[in-house]
Amino acid sequence: MTTAIVTGAGQGFGLALTAALSARGTTVIACARDAGRLRAATGPLPGVRALPGDVTDPAFRTELVAAAGPSLDLLVHNAGELGPSPLPPLERYPLDALRAVLETTVLAPLALTQLALPLLRASGRGTVVTLSSDAAVDAYAGWGGYGAAKAALDHLAAVLAVEEPGLRVHAFDPGDMRTAMHQRAFPGEDISDRPEPETVVPSLLRLLDERRPSGRYRAADLAQGVR
Repeated sequence: MTTAIVTGAGQGFGLALTAALSARGTTVIACARDAGRLRAATGPLPGVRALPGDVTDPAFRTELVAAAGPSLDLLVHNAGELGPSPLPPLERYPLDALRAVLETTVLAPLALTQLALPLLRASGRGTVVTLSSDAAVDAYAGWGGYGAAKAALDHLAAVLAVEEPGLRVHAFDPGDMRTAMHQRAFPGEDISDRPEPETVVPSLLRLLDERRPSGRYRAADLAQGVR
């Protein structure tokens, strides 16, 4: 029996991953800010404990790690913050909004990882997954705030992998998906051509099952069996 923490698990990719892990018999501590949505979404899933809260809150992070003990096999940093919608150019990017993006997408995952490291080490198979984006490596107009945060998160994952060779640390780029966040990035546009999150989850499960070396992986490559 394995234990996982999945942040941002109330909808989208986080919920799809939580459901897939539950189906495998994994005990999942699922967190999200919207308590009602989180409980409604995860209530039917066996082995899932819904723990509503904000990962930017230090007290909640402590509660989250305590709920997973005495060991933790998988920590998935899925919670993130898009920033203003419509996406503004850097010339007009509100600095307070950028602080909020960095707080949720970079600082909170690092703080949560710091708390969880003793449990991950104790597991013997501890794995940390950070959700990346092509905006972390490619320059798109309007995506400066979000992309900068994801690039920083990618680098934190890469350094953590060097510092913690006993763990697997993966930055996982799921590609475009049909999610509420993605819709906010393109207000008023039809994004129905994007794949559903459930179709991307198998790529991450393959990464976890094959125990590939720490590093950055794209879902599209994993789906095609690229190493």
